[in-house]
Amino acid sequence: MSDWTIRLFEREDLKSVMSINQQCLPENYPNSFFLGLFHHAPRAFLVAEASSSIVGYIMCRIERGISSFGRLPVKKGHIVSIAVLPQHRRQGIGTALIERGIAGMKEYGVAEVFLEVRKTNEPAIAVYESLGFEIKRVLKGYYRDGEDAYLMVKQV
Repeated sequence: MSDWTIRLFEREDLKSVMSINQQCLPENYPNSFFLGLFHHAPRAFLVAEASSSIVGYIMCRIERGISSFGRLPVKKGHIVSIAVLPQHRRQGIGTALIERGIAGMKEYGVAEVFLEVRKTNEPAIAVYESLGFEIKRVLKGYYRDGEDAYLMVKQV
């Protein structure tokens, strides 16, 4: 049994989520961005909690676009950001956040899920591939620092 749980994000979690974002990722967002995603798709904004502290999160957006698997218009789930504090990694928290985030996005009727990941983030790429995501293309200079990203997609 794990000593952590996954639950829906609540407004009171915002400071903790923003702190994790700042500690773990170079892409940081204003609180209005987090709250906007929460308002847009609350069932797809989740936190991981261990010992009454938030140790990770996933936030997602529902979009409309052309399918990566057949060129038809579809609803797509976008994993906008996911992070787990370093001392809580390698316990399955990230995988659980992704699986639960996808389940939350499916409640909104998405046909596929996508995300962007730094080409150098091999541990994350391995997790995404283990969950059935595939690299669709390279996004040149995607990140502010100029690093390329992979666009990874999964049908759901």
